[in-house]
Amino acid sequence: MLNLKTKPQWLTLYLAGGCFWGVEAYFKQLHGVRETEVGYANGNTQTTQYEKLKMTDHAETVKIAFDAHVISVDELLDHYFRIIDPTSVNRQGNDVGRQYRTGIYYEAQTDPAIVAKIEKRLDALTASLNAPVVVELAPLSNWVTAEDYHQDYLDKHPNGYCHVDLSLAQKPLDDTYAHFEKPDDEALRETLTPAQYHITQEQGTDVPHAHPLDQHFEPGIYVDIVSGEPLFSSRDKYDAGCGWPSFTRPIRTQTVDYVEDKSLLRERVEVRSAHADSHLGHVFDDGPTSEGGLRYCIDGSALRFVPKDQMKAEGYEDYLPYVE
Repeated sequence: MLNLKTKPQWLTLYLAGGCFWGVEAYFKQLHGVRETEVGYANGNTQTTQYEKLKMTDHAETVKIAFDAHVISVDELLDHYFRIIDPTSVNRQGNDVGRQYRTGIYYEAQTDPAIVAKIEKRLDALTASLNAPVVVELAPLSNWVTAEDYHQDYLDKHPNGYCHVDLSLAQKPLDDTYAHFEKPDDEALRETLTPAQYHITQEQGTDVPHAHPLDQHFEPGIYVDIVSGEPLFSSRDKYDAGCGWPSFTRPIRTQTVDYVEDKSLLRERVEVRSAHADSHLGHVFDDGPTSEGGLRYCIDGSALRFVPKDQMKAEGYEDYLPYVE
């Protein structure tokens, strides 16, 4: 993120999703993921090896260490659900067997609130699919690091077998942007107020302490006034005292783009919406340390607020976990 410094909050989850070569290669691409390691989890013995998985009942699993201030648990789970079939028993892609079962495993010191969140997400997934979700959720046991030749396998063998579409990691989770279209300039001038147009299209700024969204803290999400694409969550909003709506991070890592800005004869980092390319504001590294240290200082005129109880009706149901 250009030269901004964050204060990381490192968390670790262990994700089983079929052949661990592809799962690791996918998650390594995500911004906020610090380290990956492939191994074998939750078998019935303390040691095993690749050739003995059928006997020891271990699952091919990827250990993922990530900065929760950059990529949230919810976003990490959404990526996981994207690349697995959560209703398939002991099979992912062309791989069949107990060692290819799906599972989410967590260390003993993991915050119980995170475990409860994962359980709630699995329940919601079952309801949305109207089919049983067979992803295991359990404490990590009998973890065994896989052999060296399995580590970073697809980096070493780019044409190796992979059941995951690795290109998806570079695409937004919500890649159905057809309903987040940017109108043409004539339509924008007709639908936006002069302030909204000036700020989003001409890099203007609101008068500090003037916009009602500055002191607005109702549960919900903030979307681009131009396109409707989701940008920020009320969960990450706080009163910075600066006079503009402030957030500790965007709702997802691929939600916004960052541009170097020297317009005031000093270096700043401009924040723009990823799809409509609307000017939103700037990000600074003087935010709450406990939340990563960033302050997204955003013009209220660039935003539209969608209350939590209206999100489903407006087509933002997938973002409800990012508010709760």
